[in-house]
Amino acid sequence: MTDNDSMLEMLGRQLGAGGIDQIAGQLGLGRDQTEKAVAGALPMLLGGLMRNSEASGGAASLLGALQKDHDGSILDDLSGFLGQGSGAAAAGMGILKHVFGSRESSVENSLAGLSGIDAGSAKQLLAMLAPLVMGMLGKNQRQQGLDIGGLTDLLGGERKAAQKKAPEAVDLIGSLLDSDGDGQITDDLAKLGGSLLGGLFGGK
Repeated sequence: MTDNDSMLEMLGRQLGAGGIDQIAGQLGLGRDQTEKAVAGALPMLLGGLMRNSEASGGAASLLGALQKDHDGSILDDLSGFLGQGSGAAAAGMGILKHVFGSRESSVENSLAGLSGIDAGSAKQLLAMLAPLVMGMLGKNQRQQGLDIGGLTDLLGGERKAAQKKAPEAVDLIGSLLDSDGDGQITDDLAKLGGSLLGGLFGGK
């Protein structure tokens, strides 16, 4: 990972067209719609992890989860993982509950609103992507030998990278996690998701 690469950009490139097509096939969605949904879902997931790491004991809890269950090996066979379909989603359901807590339904509804998919598909998509985001984070943690402070710094760097590409994105995602799920920010999130990950899935 270079100074110019964020984890989301790396994960987006690794997913590529093949990964998007696999997800689209599993969910029964069109490719463009899936690409838009993934571009919104990944910043939401990372934003949730950032928020959790800022809470008391949150970074230590996250580090423990990475060390126990997320060594990054999931990224070595993305096609195999995504090919599990409902099995892949099942692997991420617990992560969603931990990352979003009581805001899980709000996040799912907002993702559905910005991408035009139904809430059930949004939930399944988030659950499929959650282990990949954790895997990317765990891979970086292991490669760099990060302790709690280092992990916090890594997430802080991701925040700065996101803010540089789309300055309002992190604040909007934070607002979503704090909101009552009224859906009023979905249009902005749709634009900002594209700003954060635009062009990664096919050079658009």
